[in-house]
Amino acid sequence: MAELVWQDSGAGRPRALPADGAFCRRLGERVGRPWLGPLTAWMGAVIRWRRGVAVPPGHRDELWWVRRELQPTSMAAQLRALTKEARLPRSGTVWRSAVGPERRMLISGLLESAEERLLRLRGAQRGSSAEAAERLLTGIGYAVERLEEALLEVSKAAVEAGVRGEDVAAWAGLSSGGLAEVLRAGGRVVNGL
Repeated sequence: MAELVWQDSGAGRPRALPADGAFCRRLGERVGRPWLGPLTAWMGAVIRWRRGVAVPPGHRDELWWVRRELQPTSMAAQLRALTKEARLPRSGTVWRSAVGPERRMLISGLLESAEERLLRLRGAQRGSSAEAAERLLTGIGYAVERLEEALLEVSKAAVEAGVRGEDVAAWAGLSSGGLAEVLRAGGRVVNGL
């Protein structure tokens, strides 16, 4: 199973973990569940371990450690969230109760992937101009793609949670029409759209 995770990650050529990768499909078949979101954290731990990457702040060095925000909420916490939702302005929902763990994990994974790639660019400005430019532009381009995917996922989640589209557009630096176009297309954010 660890080998499937390694292959899903792109092995030596890192890429974002796919939600429908071979690992998730195989495990889903074995346990009769199509999607196992929190296991993406385990997949990330396997990949960091195989790459020999230092553990990022906020992570533990254990393969089966699950971050607090991905652990199931207790009934008391769910009741507190429902009470809090009734008192909130705007969308009237709490992010954790309005956005499922799979989407929260996807967003976290995209952000972590972009962060990891950007951290690897430290010291990349050496060698020939072409080599340095290639390293920097490839790394930055990869990070931007992950950030654009995260922007899309957060925007969709916010709109689905009931946050006004005008607010989401303003916070994302988009026009209302641009946000609608991005959400409709489900694609890349280009030139502020």
